Amino acid sequence: MFMSNKLLILTLACALAVSTQAQKQDDMKKTVEYLASQELGGRYPGTHGDTLASEYIARQLCSMKLKPIVKGKKSTGYYQDFTYGKTEKRTTHNIIAVLPGNDKILKNEYIVVGSHYDHLGLGGKDSGSRRPDTLGVHPGADDNASGDAVVLQLAKHFAKTGSPRSIIFMFFGAEEQGLVGSKMFIDWMKQTDDQRINLPNNIKGVVSMVNLDMVGRMRDNAMSVAGTGTSSQFKAMVEKIAEQQGLHVSCVADGYGASDQASFVAAEIPVLFLTTGGHMEYHTPADVPSTLNYDGMQQTLEYAQELVSRLSAMPTTPDYINVPSTQTMKHGKFKVTLGLMPDVMGASDKPGLRADIVVAGKPAHNAGIRSGDVIQEIDGKAVKDINEYMERLTELKAGTTIPVKVLRGEEIIVFQVHLTPPVR
Repeated sequence: MFMSNKLLILTLACALAVSTQAQKQDDMKKTVEYLASQELGGRYPGTHGDTLASEYIARQLCSMKLKPIVKGKKSTGYYQDFTYGKTEKRTTHNIIAVLPGNDKILKNEYIVVGSHYDHLGLGGKDSGSRRPDTLGVHPGADDNASGDAVVLQLAKHFAKTGSPRSIIFMFFGAEEQGLVGSKMFIDWMKQTDDQRINLPNNIKGVVSMVNLDMVGRMRDNAMSVAGTGTSSQFKAMVEKIAEQQGLHVSCVADGYGASDQASFVAAEIPVLFLTTGGHMEYHTPADVPSTLNYDGMQQTLEYAQELVSRLSAMPTTPDYINVPSTQTMKHGKFKVTLGLMPDVMGASDKPGLRADIVVAGKPAHNAGIRSGDVIQEIDGKAVKDINEYMERLTELKAGTTIPVKVLRGEEIIVFQVHLTPPVR
């Protein structure tokens, strides 16, 4: 029996789509495996591994024929160099490329699509490692080679399809040292620099920012998107795309999350921050490429691709709404810490907020709370999501002991937690 022409065309189209998806996943895996290789030594700013990572990303952007951002530099035209540090000076850079928009009006508005490419190097004391007594390469496969791999695929896609608005693809340096690279970019865009090309005249030309950080460990088709309240158009858009693609998205209104989008919020630019959340390998030598969910990264890529497409084609400029911070930040300030990383996606089907990671030696762990426990009350007050959890933390004082009720399996347990201030 012969296939009809229509059925044959449909079959070939499906086969091509599957083949294209497989190629994208393979490309993302190769990127992660290189950036998170032992050769790059954890990509600490200013090291040889940092240089190799920069060169790799810049070559990819150049091959897509995206525009550089600095005049007169062939090999490093994609670099915004900067030096940071008070006692120990280090020089690194942001890696930036521009796709000019194809709409005669909207092309004057720019969207930043970014991820950070640095990590913790060999770890050690005060490095941010969760194993500070162990010196060894911290590969940073999820944090944040995963985000870099997705952003490179986004750049490749839009370089082929074009975009009504201009898009700035950016890979931030020194994020782990306190969002240094993104802050440096904001400051640079507020200054006059006649060597700067293909970028808006000042930071006001940037109308929105999409950041991807730790997007390699999707579980249960769940993702967190922060910043959905920073523009009146964002939440409905984020939820609609998730519904269409079969994803469970947890929306967080403010944009003050633990990554570079926070620098853009501070400049009153609406943001969206995509992450698939924490895990036990976070900031340890065990964050290796083999632990990543590449099918999940493909889902994140497709979601981000549609999100950026819609942002780029919005008929009006996204408005900015100032939303007070309710989220913890890596570099934020709270009076107390429980010493755990909560499930920011809200993917647990149990009432309360799951503790994804409980850090050994910290207050929650010392009291008996373990990874996977679902927090239902803190100091007698209900906790149903990340926002209520953060609100509870702001109400507590160091040196006090408070009850924390958790659900472990089917058992309700109340632990007495002695609170300590966070380590600065």
